[in-house]
Order: sequence, then structure tokens, then C-alpha cells
Amino acid sequence: MAGTKGKQTVRDMVLSLGLIMLAAWVIYLFIPHDETEQKPKRVDYRVELLTARRAASYPVAAPEGLPATWTATSVRFRGDESDRWHLGFHDPDGQYVGIEQSAEKPSRFIADATQDAKKTGTTQEIGDETWTRYEGDRYDALVLQGQGSTTVVTGSASFTQLTKMAEALTTE
Repeated sequence: MAGTKGKQTVRDMVLSLGLIMLAAWVIYLFIPHDETEQKPKRVDYRVELLTARRAASYPVAAPEGLPATWTATSVRFRGDESDRWHLGFHDPDGQYVGIEQSAEKPSRFIADATQDAKKTGTTQEIGDETWTRYEGDRYDALVLQGQGSTTVVTGSASFTQLTKMAEALTTE
């Protein structure tokens, strides 16, 4: 009798495991799975922009005239952190492009904003201004120093897209 009881216990465990697996499979089948890539949520940055332009010690930059295919996804102004302005976008290809501005010490701010990208020595004329290119493992960037602040256009997008954003920037 002792031998039969052990076989029944193993058999019962295998049957229980089988039922649990079957139940899990049925639940998996009936729960909807959305594996499509979600579009980033668009944010309205007008109020924060007006606040930053009133409070900052420098002319705050934001794009004008970008096509609707550029999606603003994040915005913040931190007056307590050297008037730090951030505006993030997804470009038409789904890559990230961010505008960062601050009155902070340029060397520290640029390293932080570009995620430690390195200065290439290459400059680029955009409008009437000379921007410096930075390249990094995660982000590339265009950097403009002057007017009491440093402006960084950075992201995972190509330099072509970063240039389009820099061209669209206005301070009023």
C-alpha cells in the first residue's frame, strides 16, 4: 500500500501541473495583446514656455514652424537650477530631439545635457550663429554658447534632424 500512495501523489502533482498550464494558456489566449508601437503622447508646452520666458535670465528658445510630424513629448523649466529649460520632441522618424538651455557653467551643463558627448571641433553655421558639434555613444548634439546661456540641441536623431530643430528655434 505504501508504494501505491507515492505513485498517486506524483500522478496527482503531474495532473495538477497540467491543469494549471492549461488554465494559463487559456487566460493568455483571451487577454488582448497590443504589440504595436505606441505613438508618444503629445504635450502642450505653451504655458511653461511663457513662464520660462518671463522668469529666465536669458532668452528662452523654442521652435516655431515645425511640421505637425514633430511631437512635443516633454517640457520643464527649473528656475532653481540655473534657469534650466528643457523641451523634448520625437522627430518624424521617431527619434528623440531635445532642447536644453541653462545659465549654468557651460562645461558642466554641456556634459549633462549631451550625456557626455565629446566636442568634435566641427562647427556649423545655422542662421547667423555658429554651433559646435558634439558626438556621443547615446546622443549627438549641436551646442551654441552666448547670450548669458548655453543652448544644446541633442538627441538620438541625425545631425540633419538636429539642424532642422536648431533652425526652427526662436526666442520670441
